[in-house]
Amino acid sequence: MGKPSHVAIVTGANHGIGAATAAALARSGIAVLATYLRLGGAQDPGAAAVYREQRAADGSGLVGRITAAGGVVRAVEADLADPATASMLFDRAERDLGQVDILVHNASGWLADTFKPDTADRFGRALRPVSAETFDRQFAVDTRAGALLIAEFARRHAARGAGWGRVVSMTSGDGRGFPEEVSYGAAKSALVDYTLSAALELAPLGVTANAVEPPVTDTGWITDEVRAAVAASPHLVHIARPEEVAGVVAFLVSEAAGLITGNVVHLR
Repeated sequence: MGKPSHVAIVTGANHGIGAATAAALARSGIAVLATYLRLGGAQDPGAAAVYREQRAADGSGLVGRITAAGGVVRAVEADLADPATASMLFDRAERDLGQVDILVHNASGWLADTFKPDTADRFGRALRPVSAETFDRQFAVDTRAGALLIAEFARRHAARGAGWGRVVSMTSGDGRGFPEEVSYGAAKSALVDYTLSAALELAPLGVTANAVEPPVTDTGWITDEVRAAVAASPHLVHIARPEEVAGVVAFLVSEAAGLITGNVVHLR
């Protein structure tokens, strides 16, 4: 593989959609800085064990797979809840790979919280009441980190007089409420708004910005109960593989997608 055509930051890339996206971009000749944060803690009895294992993994497996295929990648552990992380990631990418012109914000501080008195959701996963703690954890990663990453991207893009860039934010839900994951849904809605604002404000600088809403995606958390719920739903079409979602993201950051901006791309 020759010299990378672009440099991307992909957050939340040690497993699932983030890892698949990092691999897809690397295959297309893009150098990737992949971020991750190892998450441990007690096993939720309603969640698949493999999901916990994947969330606790570092970036070595991803680096090994991409490097073996001839791609260029660096992995860095980073806590996106820290406001200083955004500038650190761009500094690291510029030092190791070059100037960043693609940003994919996939990482999430996901948790399940609710206004109801229930302690478990419909799939048996643990629920907690909405609180300042659940709000802060969710919004710090999904919303504030997304805004700060876009701001850092825009600042450096404008400072060097660049004329080409791509921003993709991963979202979920349709902005009309997200039962049993209420802070998650609210944080993703806010991230979408930031992304659509970026599409309008950064268009004169040659930057496109879009949000992608994947369908239910098998990133390790899918159980038989979830499969049954998807099959019975009148709104959910199928369970996607991370690689399918990554293919859409790869297209949106490609040269061919220059006219696609300011959209929430709903995948079904």
